[in-house]
Amino acid sequence: MLKNYFKIAWRNLLRNKVRTTIHILGLSLGIAICFLIFNIVWHAYSFDNFHPDGDRIYRIVTENDYGEMKYSYPAAPGPLGEVLDQELAGIEQVGRIYTLGETHASIPDENKNFGRKDYITFADPGFFKIFPRTWLAGNPETALKEPNQVVISEKSLQTYFPNQSIDQIIGKELRFVDADTIMATVVGVVEDYQENTDFIFQDFISFSTIAKNEKEDWYGLHSWTNINSSSQLFFKSSLGTTAASLKQGLEGIAGKYYADEEEGSTTFDVEALSELHFSYGLINEAGASKQLIKGLLIIGAIILILACLNFINLETAQAIGRAKEVGIRKTLGGNKLQLMFQFLAETYLLVLGATLLGLLFSDLILKTFQSYLPEGFSLPYLAAYNLVFLFFFGIVLTLISGVYPALILANYQPQRALKGEKMGSSKFSFGVFLRKNLTVLQFTVSMVFLILVMVIGSQLKYISSQPVGFDKDAVVYAYLPFMAGFEKASLYQDQVSQMSFVEGASLGGDAISSSGIWTSDVSVPVDTTEAEFFTQVKNVDSSFVKVNGVEILSGRNLTQNRTEVLVNESFMKEAGISSPQEILGSSITIGGGPKSVVGIMKDFNSRSLKEEIMPMVFLQNPDYYNVISIKLGKGINLESALQSLKESFLGVYPYEEVDFRFLDEEIAQFYEEDVRIQKILSFSSILAIIISGMGLFGLSSFTISQRLKEISLRKILGASIPQLLALISKEYVILTGIAFLLASAPAYWLAKQFLQSYAYRIAMPYFQFFLGGGMLLTLCLLIVGVHSYLASTSNPAEVLKDE
Repeated sequence: MLKNYFKIAWRNLLRNKVRTTIHILGLSLGIAICFLIFNIVWHAYSFDNFHPDGDRIYRIVTENDYGEMKYSYPAAPGPLGEVLDQELAGIEQVGRIYTLGETHASIPDENKNFGRKDYITFADPGFFKIFPRTWLAGNPETALKEPNQVVISEKSLQTYFPNQSIDQIIGKELRFVDADTIMATVVGVVEDYQENTDFIFQDFISFSTIAKNEKEDWYGLHSWTNINSSSQLFFKSSLGTTAASLKQGLEGIAGKYYADEEEGSTTFDVEALSELHFSYGLINEAGASKQLIKGLLIIGAIILILACLNFINLETAQAIGRAKEVGIRKTLGGNKLQLMFQFLAETYLLVLGATLLGLLFSDLILKTFQSYLPEGFSLPYLAAYNLVFLFFFGIVLTLISGVYPALILANYQPQRALKGEKMGSSKFSFGVFLRKNLTVLQFTVSMVFLILVMVIGSQLKYISSQPVGFDKDAVVYAYLPFMAGFEKASLYQDQVSQMSFVEGASLGGDAISSSGIWTSDVSVPVDTTEAEFFTQVKNVDSSFVKVNGVEILSGRNLTQNRTEVLVNESFMKEAGISSPQEILGSSITIGGGPKSVVGIMKDFNSRSLKEEIMPMVFLQNPDYYNVISIKLGKGINLESALQSLKESFLGVYPYEEVDFRFLDEEIAQFYEEDVRIQKILSFSSILAIIISGMGLFGLSSFTISQRLKEISLRKILGASIPQLLALISKEYVILTGIAFLLASAPAYWLAKQFLQSYAYRIAMPYFQFFLGGGMLLTLCLLIVGVHSYLASTSNPAEVLKDE
């Protein structure tokens, strides 16, 4: 019986090739999107879910509340790590790490230099008890208990000691240079995790080394008030301990050690291990976006629903053509359940074909958007979870798409079907009503996508054309080696400045426009009182103004005097000062000491245009110059210029690497997420329009064919082709108009939410709403017009010959 169902279903699909093609194409696009999104979500939630007792592992989060300004850091003050297991009930194990960046590594005995490395961290023995590893060498019970010990991973083993056995390298010394020189003995080798993980550290230096070298102050681990994201604290709770009780205990600890806080309040919270991948990373990297994942899920659901609506719409429209088949089957003894199985078998074959084509589409989509996906992401088609997903997804999709059309077909009355009656006595047809509403819904969704794409595109175009207040063209910058000293930085600056293709070079704490930010509280004398507020701080030198093309409105530029500062216009406004003369020469207090204001700088956007310009102070601290910015001349050979800059860099820093970045490209990255959203929405709108267009093509083809006799009679009675086209198209124009009205409200709300994320934005572009509606109306009229024209030019004699 089951074999016959599928055999008949296969023959019916072959008999109706246009209908079959439309269904398979529409469903395959929905399946491809859903399959890809399922794998993206699975990948995101697969990180660090393999650790033993992962549901009991937490990370400490520190929260600062200054009223209007609130900050949350996945970091812990150093002293908390020393008292947590003693003062917080329900703790089984505590593990501390302090992550390091760009740490110079070498083997002095073998005269090997490996340059600056990431993925190095201080760690205490408790860290490996919370996150156990497979040990290839060494004793996990004693490792990292003593200062100046290091445990390395397999990757580091291959880097430091290639072609050497593990037994040979135990006891060898590595040299790490960060705040100080650290000689560390290799006491263990651990396997790298094969699973997806954010714990990608390769070298683990014993945490007690910090205390031995008396560097607690340097790393900010000596004080409760120092919060550094490099200092992270993990713990495993005892069985039966709830997150709520842990939070309550942490409130007590914060109340005890921050009782004397005068400004703001500091509290602690816990972050579950399962949230780590979606939070601020272990090595200063932002985690995966849950909002983006939710957005993808919504888009996937919408595309799939559109494909299912297409199927339901076309099947219910064409069901009337199978009325006689149903009548004969029922007359021969077929019951409703058997008929439903027959029609569901057809749907399942369509879904199966769509799934195979969808897998091909998903691979093409993956290649198109590979740069937007996590590094290393792939589609393991034969993975067990994907096979299970495809199996159950196919069944669910068959039921969603096929049940209603199957019910419509199975409920035809045989006597009426065999007489050729196609409608009931009632003038109202639920099928026609449903088809019209489904068509409206499809075009509504397509219109919302299209309008959003145009609004986002207009905003991004506006942003790219806005002046930022400085010269961003032909400026490159590079990070200098950490803690390499001002003398070498100054030497390199002098060498670069003498190059013929360089117009100027400036040292500073960061580039003029950067995603990073340094803020501090400042005290400014105003009349007989003082104004206190937060300000952005930039560490610059006297060449900053020339290299970046910023304008000093009043006063003068900085000299070599470290007590001099510049401020911007927003700083004056925040302080309530209207005239530059009121602040020039005055002494402000910032960073614990007095500074003299010598100039007023014109406002410029040092960050994304999503943010208002903050009050800013420009001071000089050469000990913390980390970046060099270089203004290149016009009409030069960029490749040759960058090569010369690199060669000079290696002359000053022979064991380092350098990467020069163009400032304008870095600024463009501020809006990379919005560009990504626009492209995803553009792709989604194209899919939605294609699916809706295919559905309209099939539906209009069928409905117009049902009106061929009417059209022929009107033509005989004198109706012209334009009149016939207008008659047939009128219904679809009305449906498109209703879709436009329904789409306007959600499109407006979503566009408004997006635009409000920018401090500098365009006015709501209402004309683009009408443009989007007009584009879809044109598409609709083209699709319907083709069928209408063919119908109106058909020979009435051929159509009416059986009457």
